[in-house]
Amino acid sequence: MGCGETIAIFHLQCCGVVVAELAKACGTNLPFLPLFWNGCVVNYELSHLKTLEAESIHIIREVAAEFERPVLLFSGGKDSIVMLRLAEKAFWPAKIPFPVMHVDTGHNFEEVYEYRDRRVAELGIKLVIASVQDSIDSGKQVEQKGPRASRNQLQTMTLLDGLEEHGFDAAFGGARRDEEKARSKERVYSFRDEFGQWDPKNQRPELWSLYNGRHLRGEHIRIFPLSNWTELDIWQYIAEDGIEVPKIYYAHEREVFERDGMLLAVTEFVTVMEGETPETRTVRFRTVGDASCTGAVESDAQTVQQVIDEVSATRVTERGATRADDRASEAAMEDRKRQGYF
Repeated sequence: MGCGETIAIFHLQCCGVVVAELAKACGTNLPFLPLFWNGCVVNYELSHLKTLEAESIHIIREVAAEFERPVLLFSGGKDSIVMLRLAEKAFWPAKIPFPVMHVDTGHNFEEVYEYRDRRVAELGIKLVIASVQDSIDSGKQVEQKGPRASRNQLQTMTLLDGLEEHGFDAAFGGARRDEEKARSKERVYSFRDEFGQWDPKNQRPELWSLYNGRHLRGEHIRIFPLSNWTELDIWQYIAEDGIEVPKIYYAHEREVFERDGMLLAVTEFVTVMEGETPETRTVRFRTVGDASCTGAVESDAQTVQQVIDEVSATRVTERGATRADDRASEAAMEDRKRQGYF
């Protein structure tokens, strides 16, 4: 490759001085010229976290440029927290130019509600709450009965109603491809028809990071900026960026009981059945959702680094280990995806 051919633009930092330079190739032996600043060799290669961050920010900016009314789905969980932080970086120093929406079952953990409200207030952005309770009160949905009842599956209609009511044509979701098999084949731009449903035949190719967001009125696109991230990446990014997450992600004492191999928290939303014995254990939550179907894991991890060490050693995904809604059937999440859940 000859001199003068531009490869890429890198933002570099060395000895406290930010350098923006063009990396140019000269000769055939070295693909890039080494850069020097104040006698230091500058490493312009991005770490894997910075590469993931750059990709996600690019996607978020593309959506803001392409769509009329995007919205970020914010549950107060670690993935949506990181996604919100990426959106903050994408438009800094300006405010995030779209609202966030929480599909609220009314059965979430109090720590998550507190974090959600505080974080939204800090950023000064609009919070739209799509309430499952409102859907039940209006007669659109019927609440499940019995000791295993959960509102989690009722979220789909509430989500679709919220998108339609506010005219959102793009919705950012925090799904990652490593979570479970229904998400593993999902694209970054996921097309949904006028009923909010997913159909594999309607999905578009995504060659060279080019995304096709064309859609008709009533249709919308789900956007997954964290598609290529893993649970470990999320926690490493939380550590690197100093991001605060709800306290239930760290080890604490809580009254729990065992059901179907999971530790469910004793709350007003869960009925303890005969033979199930509540006891106090030191646990943490790997994922956050409806309290009636989100399990905890026994853990002593009280710091971000301890959580990273724990996640590095695990061989079961967080949804596979702690989400009862994924176990409703072998194709539970695949069915919910087709219906429009994520």
